[in-house]
Amino acid sequence: MDLNPFEMAKKQIDIVAEEMGLDANITRYLKRIERALIVSIPIIMDDGSLQIFEGYRVHHSTVRGPGKGGLRFSPDVNLDEIKALATWMTWKCSLLKLPLGGAKGGICVNPRELSRKELEKLTRRFTTEIINIIGPDIDIPAPDVNTNAQIMAWIMDTYSMQKGRAVPGVVTGKPIEIGGSVGRNSATGMGLYFVIDKMCEKLNKKLETQSIVVQGFGNVGGWIASLLYERGCKILAISDISGGLYNSEGLEIDKLLEWTQQGKYLKDYKDDRNKLITNAELLATECDILVPAALENQITRENVEDINCKIILEGANGPTTPEADRILFEKGIHVIPDILANAGGVCVSYFEYVQDIQSYFWDLDRINEELKRIIIEAFEDVFKIYKERNVPLRTAAYIIAVSRIARAYDLRGIFP
Repeated sequence: MDLNPFEMAKKQIDIVAEEMGLDANITRYLKRIERALIVSIPIIMDDGSLQIFEGYRVHHSTVRGPGKGGLRFSPDVNLDEIKALATWMTWKCSLLKLPLGGAKGGICVNPRELSRKELEKLTRRFTTEIINIIGPDIDIPAPDVNTNAQIMAWIMDTYSMQKGRAVPGVVTGKPIEIGGSVGRNSATGMGLYFVIDKMCEKLNKKLETQSIVVQGFGNVGGWIASLLYERGCKILAISDISGGLYNSEGLEIDKLLEWTQQGKYLKDYKDDRNKLITNAELLATECDILVPAALENQITRENVEDINCKIILEGANGPTTPEADRILFEKGIHVIPDILANAGGVCVSYFEYVQDIQSYFWDLDRINEELKRIIIEAFEDVFKIYKERNVPLRTAAYIIAVSRIARAYDLRGIFP
């Protein structure tokens, strides 16, 4: 069954609105997006043919500041997915007290089928199409699924050429040489690491004794797997789009990272000690900590009974449906929600934005110190509500995030 991610996002708002006794007018406001731009992107391909791709940029809320959110290139991208992701970005920024709103973008394309020249054309034309709704004071895109620092560099250059001056603050996740920040690539994984370390401390568990399963071995999954592996955790299973690998004695994450960073798939990695597994088998693997770090709607009503872990650390956005959330809470499985767990990426993106605006750059120690301070403060706020109200961690996080947005709407009022 296909699950509509935006309907899921709206259902999450309903759940927290009922828990908070939120004003119906505010609830209605929160379930709508501010604006959505759909654009056609015509590209002359290397073979001379014309291909037209569809792209999106969505602002969910800019009531607390400019929009902030990633840009993904994927054949599965659609408007409702982007609306949901923009909504989740609103809560993420609010929870961390960042003066930013929620936005997201995407192009319906498989970038693996494009040459570098075609990819650059696609990125630059898309930037030109959305140029009126992005900018340092409006909306600041960043990397997401299948996008990277090079794509951000093309966006920054295209935008700057139109403005007649260098505008590094238009995007984050750029190469360091043109205004990027140290620590940005590892930021989401580092945030996950700080959060799970603190969660284990709260539950009187030693992190280094925990067994781990990671779904997704890209930037986010790769970093958290690496950090936990270095800590001494046993990484039982990982996966990418080709499938998964399992080893009851623990996988050699350093070697697997080296393999995948060459553009190779996990299924082609040769080691007789490792067993090939499916995505369904990976999610059902018995472990202490499960890290879904791929795409949304991975843990659903259909497979939630197969989940066999103690903690779920959401590296992806929206990997758990509301129905599955309820069942996991009843089973006593702690779900550390996406808007808290993977917020390290937007946090360091904010640091990059601040550095660009001020033209003054920080070292890695300061980046990680500030990231840890902000994300642990948010964690403590969430954990306090969780204990006081006996609600899921996600509901606790939403209570905090939504209340701040609701208060901002209340203070600003409705124009005119």
